[in-house]
Amino acid sequence: MRQRSFKGSERGGEQRGERGGGRERGTERERGEQRYVYGVNPVLESLRAHAERVERLFVTEGQLAAKAAAEIFSRARDAGIRVERVPRERLAALADGGVHQGVVAELRGFEYAELEDLLEAAEQSGRPPLLVVLDGIQDPHNFGAIIRSAHALGAHGVVIAKDRAVPVTGVVAKASAGAVEHCPIARVVNLSRALEELKEAGVWIAAADPHSNEPMWGARLDGPLAVVVGAEGAGVRQGVLEHCDFRLRIPMLGQVGSLNASVSAAILLYEAARQRGTSRPGAGS
Repeated sequence: MRQRSFKGSERGGEQRGERGGGRERGTERERGEQRYVYGVNPVLESLRAHAERVERLFVTEGQLAAKAAAEIFSRARDAGIRVERVPRERLAALADGGVHQGVVAELRGFEYAELEDLLEAAEQSGRPPLLVVLDGIQDPHNFGAIIRSAHALGAHGVVIAKDRAVPVTGVVAKASAGAVEHCPIARVVNLSRALEELKEAGVWIAAADPHSNEPMWGARLDGPLAVVVGAEGAGVRQGVLEHCDFRLRIPMLGQVGSLNASVSAAILLYEAARQRGTSRPGAGS
């Protein structure tokens, strides 16, 4: 891999405020459909982070642990959220058969971020941008697990495409253990165009590619970086790979040729966090 410099935004010399041709951000943010979040942790994170988005709470007597119930009811009361006690069968239906632990929250549609928001979040953090770009992830459990890892390892957000990708749903929120309420997610029309916009902002693009000759620990991942992860099996599409600066392989000793998408994302993010010094206990966020 060629030598690279991560000083400022040296890849193109352009600062974000000097870019031309970018679309103006609207005042109305894109929202998904109304959704149900279930399980103690996802519901609590929804109440802690965005109580104004919670329309109603549904609970089943006898299933909700006392300690969790105390905080949930307290936060719902403070926010003026209606709480309905319903039979176990109703809760199971609202959770679509998922493990609800006695509580389901009805939320307004998920509010997606703009790509620019993710870059602004990085700027405000004082750290180089670290983003995760997902190409064709359609499994909600994989998506949720990636969001959880992204938030835990210091990423400033996740980027998904509007088509051929799972949106944020209750299953995704459950799999993320509530991290979806804290990790900004941008949904774009064209993934390749979004990568080019990130390049213009000084961000380098690295694709997870099991066929690459470059092991991940041979690359510098401590500067402005977006990690692109593709769907399990298919990987990152060729048309998207062409917009990446380099490709990284996760070295493996076993006979299995590839890893689960969420595992690949977590490994690459951890290596980036290690190089940045943000994986230490108590390191700044």
